[in-house]
Amino acid sequence: MTDSLSGTLRLLATSDLHTQIMPWDYLADVPCPGRGLARLATLIARARAEVPDCVLLDNGDFLQGSPMGDLVAAAGIDGIHPMIAAMNALGYDAATLGNHEFSHGLPFLDRSLRDATFPIVTANIFAEPGHRPFVAPFTVLTRMLTLGGQTHPLRIGVMGFAPPQLVTWDHQHLAGAITTEDILTAAHRTLPLLRATGVDLVIALSHSGIGDPTPLPGTENASAAVAALPGVDVLVAGHTHLTFPPADAPDATLSGTPAVMPGFFGSHLGVIDLTLTRDDAGWHVVDHRSRLWPIARRAADGEVAPLVSSDAAIEAIAAPAHTATLAWARQRIGHNAAPLHSYFSLIRACASVRVVSRAQTAHVTRALAGTAFAGLPILSAAAPFRAGGRGGPENYSHIGVGDLAMRHISDLYIHPNTVTALQISGSELAAWLEQSASLYHRIRPGEPDQMLIDPDFPSFNFDNIDGVNYRIDLSRPSRHDAQGAIVNPGSHRITDLRHDGAPVAPDARFVLATNSYRTGGSGNFPGARPDRVIYASGRLNTDVLLDHIVAQGGIPAPGPANWGFVPMPGTSVLVDTSPHAARFTDDQPQGTLRPLGLMPDGFLRYRLHL
Repeated sequence: MTDSLSGTLRLLATSDLHTQIMPWDYLADVPCPGRGLARLATLIARARAEVPDCVLLDNGDFLQGSPMGDLVAAAGIDGIHPMIAAMNALGYDAATLGNHEFSHGLPFLDRSLRDATFPIVTANIFAEPGHRPFVAPFTVLTRMLTLGGQTHPLRIGVMGFAPPQLVTWDHQHLAGAITTEDILTAAHRTLPLLRATGVDLVIALSHSGIGDPTPLPGTENASAAVAALPGVDVLVAGHTHLTFPPADAPDATLSGTPAVMPGFFGSHLGVIDLTLTRDDAGWHVVDHRSRLWPIARRAADGEVAPLVSSDAAIEAIAAPAHTATLAWARQRIGHNAAPLHSYFSLIRACASVRVVSRAQTAHVTRALAGTAFAGLPILSAAAPFRAGGRGGPENYSHIGVGDLAMRHISDLYIHPNTVTALQISGSELAAWLEQSASLYHRIRPGEPDQMLIDPDFPSFNFDNIDGVNYRIDLSRPSRHDAQGAIVNPGSHRITDLRHDGAPVAPDARFVLATNSYRTGGSGNFPGARPDRVIYASGRLNTDVLLDHIVAQGGIPAPGPANWGFVPMPGTSVLVDTSPHAARFTDDQPQGTLRPLGLMPDGFLRYRLHL
């Protein structure tokens, strides 16, 4: 037996980049120091300079999610995709696919990936017919590590996983062409095959949230469970746009396994240093250090300041697409007569949501004219996509008085969904609203300062339905949990549900205009299934919204609010929103909202009297 030797392997990880190469917010058309692969590239170079033996990995969702990505997809690729070009230039060693890689369809994805100079692996996505792996389930990298003055080969296995729900979320693109498998099932199958190749180290790229160590089959967030598998040495998590390890526990593990979850839009670089020894029996991980390197920090006044500058070479690669995106984003399309924002979209009927609903209603009304459904009342469901949450206090829509531009369309509707419609009953309508109203915590009457919003409930599942009036009784428990599962089947928060002034009967019939994400089954809303669809336009919601605004010459007034809370005298709740919201509280009832101050995460906290 020879004496063991030790050395360091540094693993660098990114996740959920969403084609955010430049430090720019295209929706607000302002610089954004807290995002961008160009800034992250500076940290990557610094990390490599400190430790010569590095592996750079991406955890998925790199091709879609910004106006630049959407513009490249809409215009077609003239040469290499700018995101792939930037990743090639940075020397990525491997990547996995996220669910948003599929958001623009398979032809675009195939064309984009063709130019990647790094392997792309995912073990639980299959092409049909034939159930063939869509990409390789794993890859093997070799690094020559220097130990005691000598170099030794280290074989690193990398496998990848994506949420199986992606076939539902992008049903309109993937039905019949793609199938998926439970993440843990795929991991149990793939891990022995990867180990059988003789690798010394296994890294799991899990485009999945942390989740429960013992999840149910088909779960969306399974990273903790994958990390617990014997034979997984390192894990990169993502998808939920959160960070791990926490700042106060920088070397925390997932299920005992070194892990990182590096935020989104390039906000952080995940860095894991592994101390490895080698003896006659092979390689062994004897120690590790995991942490996140941020590209920016938030000061006490809420402003975000950069910690690093951008890499000029990466900015140069993105420059043509960046210039084209800015030109597109700034095209004038009309005039806005009144401020439009989503600062209070989770606590009152919001004009920024209702303009989307009205566009859907107008489109579906025209499409169904002369059909058997023409006589049914047409309602419309839309949700606030930009309502703070994990996106931070900058993640709100705000369109001022004056010129409307193309970027405002993307601001109001950020996803590449298409307009659809289905027929629902009055009871399904009420149940749909019950699921949306599960956004809120249960509020105890007569008690002050209770947190109102469940932070785990995504705002994109908070559907407002235009065309009916209703109120929400916060004293009752929510029927659903944040994942949409029914936990209190007998609870009814929705009260006084009316259409044209009359109570909605359980057997009433309506047409509900919505989108392909919802009717594909995403969110598991009642009646929202592909077989219930009566109209599928194939047109993007953004195009329908643009047509509506142009036809109106701008954004029309939405009319009076159609929903609110049941009054609860002597009761107050706490709500966090953007500091910019302070300019728009004068249209609230006198005494309803009171600012309490800026929070450490940059949100402005309000007290709302119910």
